[in-house]
Amino acid sequence: MQVFTEKRGFSERDALSTLEAVDVSTGERSVLKEFDHLIEAPNWLPDGDRILYNAGGSLWIFRLSTGESQKLDTGFAACCNNDHVLSPDGRSVGLSHGTAEDGWSRVYTVPLSGGVPRLITPIAPSYLHGWSPDGSTLAYCAERNGEFDIYTIPVEGGEETRLTFAPGLSDGPEYSPDGKQIWFNSVRSGLMQVWRMNADGSEQTRVTWEEGSNCWFPHLSPDGKQVAYIAYKKGDVAPGDHPPHKNVEIRLMDADGGNGRVLCSLFGGQGTLNVNSWSPCGRKLAFVSYTPIS
Repeated sequence: MQVFTEKRGFSERDALSTLEAVDVSTGERSVLKEFDHLIEAPNWLPDGDRILYNAGGSLWIFRLSTGESQKLDTGFAACCNNDHVLSPDGRSVGLSHGTAEDGWSRVYTVPLSGGVPRLITPIAPSYLHGWSPDGSTLAYCAERNGEFDIYTIPVEGGEETRLTFAPGLSDGPEYSPDGKQIWFNSVRSGLMQVWRMNADGSEQTRVTWEEGSNCWFPHLSPDGKQVAYIAYKKGDVAPGDHPPHKNVEIRLMDADGGNGRVLCSLFGGQGTLNVNSWSPCGRKLAFVSYTPIS
């Protein structure tokens, strides 16, 4: 986890962005759109034709059918980073916005049709990653008293609940489709690895044992049977860092941790796969690759 000013990854001038999709059965990649500026973190909407992403501090919706993007009206929230999540019904989006008074990221919700953002986490910094399937709860990474841990909070706001207490960064909390578990990544073993726990924080269990990699941002398929995540080669990054400008792999495994494989390799990192980007049908993943501007 990084402070908000670094969460944006590349600067707008550093790279060209390619929005892609990969078939999880064949590994075949297809280009959806090339951009001459930085975009990050695609969320595939339930209708299958729209993909949400962030660029330039705003959220945008790309239509596959037209190849065009439209800016989402998020009111005063004009400093959004790549931590955004769709509500289970696809009608709202939770976002992380750097507030003007201090620049720290706080969590808000806003209708996907546009409107005034509603503040959910007055305490900062907070970085949103998960929305429970029943629509009642948000899960996020937050720094409190120098420690980055995973918290949950009612979607209407209220008291937050801390779920992780292990030393080091825990990040990327995302609910399983049945709402019974939260998947996340944690550096508590010395390398960043994929973990899961019950939704109340109990039974925290390590899932990946990749001694040559640092693994980030697990995303469960719509049927809950597979998990996609991004991996950096050990030595390329510090275990608690997920920067851009790196060769990375998108990996896939069964939800029990078995049958792991590399789905594709690319130049990316921060911004590539921060959020759940499974297609509604569960056959594809959307992601962003980058081409540096020399």
